[in-house]
Amino acid sequence: MDRQWHCQGEAAPQPRKSSWKYIGPGIVVAATGVGAGDLVATLIAGSNFGYTLMWAAVIGCVVKISLAEAAGRWHLATGRTLFDGWASLGRWTTWFFVVYVVIWGYVYGAAAMSSSGLPLQALFPDVMELKWWGILTGVVGLVFVWFNKYAVFEKVMTVLVGIMFVVTVYLAIRVTPHLGDAFAGLLPVLPDEKDSILNTLGLIGGVGGTITLAAYGYWVNAKGWTNTGWMKVMRLDNRVAYITTGIFVVAMLFVGAELLHSANVAIASGDQGLVQLSGILEKEYGDGTAKLFLIGFFATSFTSLIGVWHGVSLMFADFVERYRKQRAGADEKALTGEEVASGAREKSVPFRAYLLWLTFPPMILLFQGQPFRLIILYGVLGAAFMPFLALTLVWLLNSSRTPSEWRNGWLSNGMLAIAGLLFLVLCIKQITDQDWSSFF
Repeated sequence: MDRQWHCQGEAAPQPRKSSWKYIGPGIVVAATGVGAGDLVATLIAGSNFGYTLMWAAVIGCVVKISLAEAAGRWHLATGRTLFDGWASLGRWTTWFFVVYVVIWGYVYGAAAMSSSGLPLQALFPDVMELKWWGILTGVVGLVFVWFNKYAVFEKVMTVLVGIMFVVTVYLAIRVTPHLGDAFAGLLPVLPDEKDSILNTLGLIGGVGGTITLAAYGYWVNAKGWTNTGWMKVMRLDNRVAYITTGIFVVAMLFVGAELLHSANVAIASGDQGLVQLSGILEKEYGDGTAKLFLIGFFATSFTSLIGVWHGVSLMFADFVERYRKQRAGADEKALTGEEVASGAREKSVPFRAYLLWLTFPPMILLFQGQPFRLIILYGVLGAAFMPFLALTLVWLLNSSRTPSEWRNGWLSNGMLAIAGLLFLVLCIKQITDQDWSSFF
């Protein structure tokens, strides 16, 4: 039976006007969610199918709007953190989260450092090897997040998003898109190719963010938004996040469709595909455009790195605080958004311990290569997180844990159910695609 968490008889806080001057956490979640891998996936979709899957990219943004809005609404409507909500659903959520953040964080740390180092190595090829560039970006990210609170973090992320925006929009204009074909691509049509349904679902699911969507509520609190008076502001902020994401994705789809599809040029999946693209841009448009693209590539990768270093460390600190309170016999005392807003979590030992976990142990993988079994577990856990997030949000936001006026309506339930189903299909595909025979 659900715990009746919300307080009765409290005066509702005065709603804030949804003003542009408040925008911030949305920019952070957009910057963190769109990594180099998303850009490559979109480029390859444009390269393979032209503008045919434009509609899928747009739907991907709409699905993520609904997930991030639900996470933010939980934090503001209940005054409690998302991990506090998960813990109320049973001990299984805690076990899943712990295993996920430990394994996922270890492998992601190496991937993020490598991704951030690649464009620097391409810009300065004779300075040092890729692994040393990766280590440098990881240490810079660690030092930056360690010594700065949310306000400075948000400002730096906003500057880097500005660089990403300028570069991607410039490239989209430079390749001279056929706008008629682009608008035609908004009609939901599947390409006449093998595995086109799964490719389409993959594009929808890959537009901007995994655990960063869950971190959105924590960034909302870190900004100082802790009650329902900020609900309108949060919703505007969230829409800005995914409109920004949509612009990044559509711009890269333009580049893939015009530069690669029309010339029948294939690029590698993964971050190396972006290095290849810089070479193609250099041949087509000159050295200046190629270098500008590499700067945008670095901004894209490094925002994902510091976003995860900050956001997931906040979530880990929340988990440890919950565990500490249970050990002290205060398990009914909730984890509140006010605690996150105070900034104390960003200076806490668990926050900094997880920062160190993301930075130093993964450096081993930069030297040794990625161990096969760990990569399989990383892939499965990563694929399982999004259905976990969607389905637990449906559970939390339809129960008495949430005040009645802020529970899900039919639209929210519909969008979260679609998201959960979509990510469940992608999760099953990811699990079946793994080479389990070599695992055992």
